[in-house]
Amino acid sequence: MKKMDYQNVKGTQDYLPGSEIIRRKVRRTLEDVFIKYGCKPLETPILNYQELLASKYGGGAEILQEMYTLSDRGERELALRYDLTIPFAKVVAMNPGIRMPFKRYEIGKVFRDGPIKTGRLREFTQCDVDIVGVDSQLAEAELMMMAVEAFRELDLDVTIQYNNRKLLTGILEVFETPSEKINEVVLTIDKLEKIGLEGVIEELIEKELPVETVHTIKMLLSDVRAKEIDYFEQYMDKNELVKQGVEELNELNSFLKYLKIENECVFNPYLARGLEIYTGTIYEIFLLNEKVKSSIGSGGRYDNAIGGLIGNNQTYATVGISFGLDVIFTAMQLIGKDSIKDCETDYYIIPLNTEKEALLVATFLRRKGFNVELEMAREKLGKVMDRANKENIRKVILIGEEEVRNNFYKVKDMVSGEEVLEVFKYN
Repeated sequence: MKKMDYQNVKGTQDYLPGSEIIRRKVRRTLEDVFIKYGCKPLETPILNYQELLASKYGGGAEILQEMYTLSDRGERELALRYDLTIPFAKVVAMNPGIRMPFKRYEIGKVFRDGPIKTGRLREFTQCDVDIVGVDSQLAEAELMMMAVEAFRELDLDVTIQYNNRKLLTGILEVFETPSEKINEVVLTIDKLEKIGLEGVIEELIEKELPVETVHTIKMLLSDVRAKEIDYFEQYMDKNELVKQGVEELNELNSFLKYLKIENECVFNPYLARGLEIYTGTIYEIFLLNEKVKSSIGSGGRYDNAIGGLIGNNQTYATVGISFGLDVIFTAMQLIGKDSIKDCETDYYIIPLNTEKEALLVATFLRRKGFNVELEMAREKLGKVMDRANKENIRKVILIGEEEVRNNFYKVKDMVSGEEVLEVFKYN
């Protein structure tokens, strides 16, 4: 019989306890912040109809190429969700009685058959918050404030870059970009930091844009004055989308300044977020350390998705933000914040030929709310104590025949070396 070659599917990963404890702390931290901000939990299926996920209000052509597709026994065409946004929009579309504004969070696995790099896998966990029913920039400001607070709790220094798709689209219209090519140009501009100015210009020339349009875009991308929102006020009279974009950015900026997080939140006029779903504010979160180049969170406003899914083309004011658990964990590994400083075990009980009595003490302490680990391997005492030290377990309980006979157990503090006797009736 041929021996099986055990290995993970490419783009998937096992997380052993040392890593998974950190990941779950990150997850709990994010979830606690989400709840603090009044978000309600939601869970949606991993399996969806392919038609839903392939909607033009979904992830766009690039993500659709990465979608895992399958069929069931009834030959229905299904797909694994590639994000949590469209399943959320589906829930709102299917439940018209939901009270607005509706703020939900969901943490779950998503799947994309795409390229693999540092922090990016094919099976990964997203932590999303979305708000539907708020058309002012108050929603964006709250989500950005929430992100700042979450990363402060995780002790990670980040910057949130933000822009507005209305502004970007409007400027491209002012520069006489052919309407059918605007989304392609947005995707190219989105690569500015990755391929540089000359790379962007080369791509625009390949798209056969008017020479004057390419020249004007190049001038914009080179102009340091464009890093300020008020630079674009000169175009407000020329294009309604520019006007709306500048007004929304100014409104958002006023909230950020009032909250005193304008240093963490930086306007970036070249941030594009290539997905066609976005209709207004967009943002991406980057680690200041830069050991992870890709964003560790992102989102924006997508007012047309829910109405598009329902088919009534009604606008539903919707804005969301997504945090990548796996890329956050990778970032923590790279900057050395992934060590376990505080052990979650309160007591480590070591029986010395007293298994039944040790189990009784463990049960007693667990009922009092403590996390207790009971040693079961019958290893030598020195080896077991060494393990306690390596795993940062502070309190060890030794139970031998003398302790049982005299109705007590001994608690040893592994840091101070102090030993305390606790009365306990075994019978």
